[in-house]
Amino acid sequence: MWQRYLLLGCSLCVVVCAWCAQTYSVKGRVVSRETGEGVPFVSVGIWNSSRGTTTDSVGGYRIGNLPPGAYRVQVSSVGYKTYVSPEFRITSYDYTLDIGLEESQVALGEVSVVAAPFRSSVESPIARRVIGVQEIEKSPGANRDISKVVNSFPGVATVAGGGYRNDLMIRGGGPAENKFYLDGVEIPNINHFSTQGASGGPVGIIDADLIREVNFYTGAFPVNRGNALSSVFDFKLLDGTPDRYTFKGTVGASELAVGSKGHIGSRTTYVVSVRQSYLQLLFSLLDMPFLPRYTDAQFKIKTRFSQAHELTVLGLGAIDDMKLNTETDPADESKQYLLNYLPTIKQNTYTLGAVYKHYAGNHTQTVVLSRSYMSNSNVKYRDNDESTDENLTLRLKSVETENHLRLENRSLLGPFDVTAGLNADYAVYTNRTFQRAFAEVPREIRYSTDLGLFRWGLFATAGYKSAGERFTASLGFRLDACDYSSSMSNPLNQFSPRLALSYNVAGNIYLNGSIGRYYQLPAYTTMGYQEDDVLVNRSRLTYIRSDQAVVGLEYYINRWARLTVEGFYKKYTHSPLSLTDSIPLACKGTDYGVSGNEAAASTARGRAYGVEVMLRWLGLGRFTALASYTWYRSQFQNPATGRYLPSAWDYRHLFTLSGTYKLPKNWDIGMKVRLMGGAPYTPYDEYVSSLIPAWDATARPYYDYSRYNTGRLKTFYEVDLRVDKSFYFKGVMLGFYIDLQNVLNFKYDNQPLLISTGETYVDDNGTERYRTKYIAQQSGTILPTLGITVEF
Repeated sequence: MWQRYLLLGCSLCVVVCAWCAQTYSVKGRVVSRETGEGVPFVSVGIWNSSRGTTTDSVGGYRIGNLPPGAYRVQVSSVGYKTYVSPEFRITSYDYTLDIGLEESQVALGEVSVVAAPFRSSVESPIARRVIGVQEIEKSPGANRDISKVVNSFPGVATVAGGGYRNDLMIRGGGPAENKFYLDGVEIPNINHFSTQGASGGPVGIIDADLIREVNFYTGAFPVNRGNALSSVFDFKLLDGTPDRYTFKGTVGASELAVGSKGHIGSRTTYVVSVRQSYLQLLFSLLDMPFLPRYTDAQFKIKTRFSQAHELTVLGLGAIDDMKLNTETDPADESKQYLLNYLPTIKQNTYTLGAVYKHYAGNHTQTVVLSRSYMSNSNVKYRDNDESTDENLTLRLKSVETENHLRLENRSLLGPFDVTAGLNADYAVYTNRTFQRAFAEVPREIRYSTDLGLFRWGLFATAGYKSAGERFTASLGFRLDACDYSSSMSNPLNQFSPRLALSYNVAGNIYLNGSIGRYYQLPAYTTMGYQEDDVLVNRSRLTYIRSDQAVVGLEYYINRWARLTVEGFYKKYTHSPLSLTDSIPLACKGTDYGVSGNEAAASTARGRAYGVEVMLRWLGLGRFTALASYTWYRSQFQNPATGRYLPSAWDYRHLFTLSGTYKLPKNWDIGMKVRLMGGAPYTPYDEYVSSLIPAWDATARPYYDYSRYNTGRLKTFYEVDLRVDKSFYFKGVMLGFYIDLQNVLNFKYDNQPLLISTGETYVDDNGTERYRTKYIAQQSGTILPTLGITVEF
């Protein structure tokens, strides 16, 4: 009898092993980027391996017998630049990857090219990182949220101990200085429940399952990506599958996601994703005072009409609804404080865009047309008592609508790469606000704004590569203007030249540098602020200006490891200064609600400077790692004394060490260690905060800005751990992961909080006040997440 069971067990093991031993192929076409025609008889191989093939007479290729996993494809041919593809994953079906090769001006034998996954451009030879699929999928503590993935890179700071926020402060800049693009289409933000006038939010909008790679610029921004001062995120989405339909379901940290890739006919492919959150359940279990819920969807449809004509249509939308958890622990004073001042938030956002490309030999024309919409509603009642309108302290309804048109032409003229174009945008900002405030006396802020803005810009850049590409240079400029005011309408006032250089000093050592001027419009919330039915900031605001210089050394240790050292200096002028608090508006914006809706003038000045070191190791064998350290200072000038004071993001030290290791039998383990220096903070003004009308207006303490950022907290650190296990069956991938954020349960002491006890008294001057007290604010808990993925 036992022999039968043994035989049956062995048979089952053989069947399971056969199912689990599935192999697949990567296939596609290799074409010329200039003409769109197939390139025959070129070498195509799996990067860092001996597997490969050559293309056929029309540029087609196929590499088979690949077990599931992460790969890159390397292509090399005489007359073309060696190419290493972005990282991609093979899971449960053959992967289609079309590759465009760029012609090379280097004759065979002039230079020895070592294929590497690290990429730079003539226009941005420095301060650019390319983030691949594996780093997004497996990053510990990130839960596949790109805002959390990038905090491993140098120069990127977040709110220390800020909890469930995705604010990004990059190279000493504020959270409103970042711009985002999706396959060339500008999107206003990448977070749910974003702070209007800034960015941030508890969770990202973009589904990581649809991302192919991210080009992350922290300087030397391309001229066709305007209105950015600190960073540009350029997301590249996957294409659909041209020969089959695939489906993927994911249960992640905060949502359930369902996606599909496929084709519509023979020339059109699509990808689509829909997500529904259960973040409110997680926050309820954690007894948080607010319960966010969201739904989002995105899609991409790509049609190749011919080798010369291509159209991509994409969309991204979200519905956000944040309610207050009035059942939170009444004995927890810190949570009750949040409950008493946070508004309920409802947001609806979407972006629809189309990108048309025409390939005409050495010239490529691009037309981008898009529309973005954001509706933001905030409501707050004193003590959350909605029984009477007398308790209403805030009612805000604001809408931002942007329509974008961008035309570009790129021409390859021998050793020169020339891009030129223009953009025309029309934006509409509406705002209906009622707000109780206190500034020496209680007052009510009421205004209704209907603001239309027409913006336009011109840009051009010319890149040069010497023979052998030992020296590269790029010279470009932008001209920007809008009709908000007479000073802004003159494009010569916003002339922004840029220069970037790169030189191969010796062997695998490169010296890189860039210098440029960048402009950004103030937030719509500031431009549209009214008092007595007048746009009071119109005559006081101009474009924000930042002059930046970056210099660095780049050393290719080998083809999969690179060490970079970069120094940067950023000078800010014409930044909006709050006329109420006398601090820059850039130092605000990491809280829920709205930022910038106040009287301001473009008189603030500031600076940020520092040094970054990064070692990046991309996958020899099973191990990938990233180590980065940044020392920097972020400061603004006190308008009264001229002295430089630390900004809200002056953490001074940033250190991250992260890595993943691929174990046998499809196990992956990753860990991230992160430290940030002590955050500065401003003491509270106890005298003003205790006044009954002052506290009743906002339910929050007031800062003593005469002592701005004179305090400093202790160092913040966190250790995250992630373990993945994948099972591969015939045509099916089943994956599990557990992500442990703050696995050491580190407790971070935030600034002690001044709160009202609710008890009143009359002081010696006969003024009625609340008794106040300080309570400890401590954040940090182990946050475990179990994720499940099915793909077929």
